[in-house]
Amino acid sequence: MSTISLQLAAVIGAGTMGRGIVMSLANAGVQVLWLDNNPQMLEQALGVVADTNAHNVRQGRISEAEAAERLARVRAVDGYAALADADLVIEAVYENLELKQSIFRELDKTLKPTAILASNTSALDIDAIAAVTARPGQVLGLHFFSPAHIMKLLEIVRGAHTDKAVLQAAVELGQRMGKVSVVAGNCDGFIGNRMLATYVREARAMLLEGAYPHQVDAALQGFGFAMGPFRMYDVVGIDLEWRARQLAGEGQDAAEVQVDNRLCELGRFGQKARMGYYRYAEGSRQAEHDPEVDALVLEVSESLGYTRREIGPEEILERCLLALVNEGAKILDEGIAASSHDVDLVYLNGYGFPADKGGPMSWADGQGLASIRDRLDDLRARFGDHWQPAALIDRLAASGQRLSDVKEGRA
Repeated sequence: MSTISLQLAAVIGAGTMGRGIVMSLANAGVQVLWLDNNPQMLEQALGVVADTNAHNVRQGRISEAEAAERLARVRAVDGYAALADADLVIEAVYENLELKQSIFRELDKTLKPTAILASNTSALDIDAIAAVTARPGQVLGLHFFSPAHIMKLLEIVRGAHTDKAVLQAAVELGQRMGKVSVVAGNCDGFIGNRMLATYVREARAMLLEGAYPHQVDAALQGFGFAMGPFRMYDVVGIDLEWRARQLAGEGQDAAEVQVDNRLCELGRFGQKARMGYYRYAEGSRQAEHDPEVDALVLEVSESLGYTRREIGPEEILERCLLALVNEGAKILDEGIAASSHDVDLVYLNGYGFPADKGGPMSWADGQGLASIRDRLDDLRARFGDHWQPAALIDRLAASGQRLSDVKEGRA
């Protein structure tokens, strides 16, 4: 058991993620201080929390007394000085390293020496954030998934210097909030988003080669995914990555993102704009196939010099699934994940992988790693060296072992 007691938490940021994190904490009985540099946005966010509690009362999920107690645990504050006694602060602002570092410098100056400083980053370097503080042992990542008060997964990211007691306190807090907590090492994208990047790269590449968004999504949903990658982008907002690329000043010229770029230039940001890869009727979340998007995909593909071909559901599945498995094996080999089961937990609870398949690593073990290696080699011959089988897959296939035999990065 941890010796660190987390009684008073603070959240910085009143956007979508901040709201969900505040509710996750308050619903678990934790007192929460809430800070945002925009008082009006904070006031609106408190209203959203109250409305969500009232909705849960109407649904019979909680009593009015419980709703009142949850709301009473949340207190808006107007400056860093008010956070001085917090045991834990979770920063939940947008993905910009310099901004997060400036916040952590301020927190490090203001908070008591024993306080834990956490970032809700989904991909940024935890060690680079910790480095601007005098307490790197008390810095870690708490990557909640959106909407944070509903989604079960919590990636707890350990930095190079994160103390074991701090990590344990975070795991216990995750349990208290009813989360499925998975500890991840520090790398670009951690476990979930690092794997997702390879999966989405294949999906986007196939659009240029000959497939259409509804075909890719249909193949993956037919396999059992909650939604395919393009439906997922419509739900989260196509513009998030587009704006992040603009902010970073890189990545906008890659062939694979040109369809996304064009959609965003047309204001087709996804479900919130009632059009993205699909169309949505007023007040509906039902994705409707849009021939205009097919025409745009065709135009972008041809303008980039691609000769389009028919791509069937078998190839779509093969490339998307094996991209996940191969990157998952690299993550396991590097010790970023402690076990293949942890990788599977991330994909089952955060990314809609079909539960009956057990997760990407379990699915790969069921296929047999010799088969997986041979299929990766075939993809490498057809599409290039980014398909080279992970060294771990080669080793395990040669010795007849499974991914589930690997513990702490070693077979």
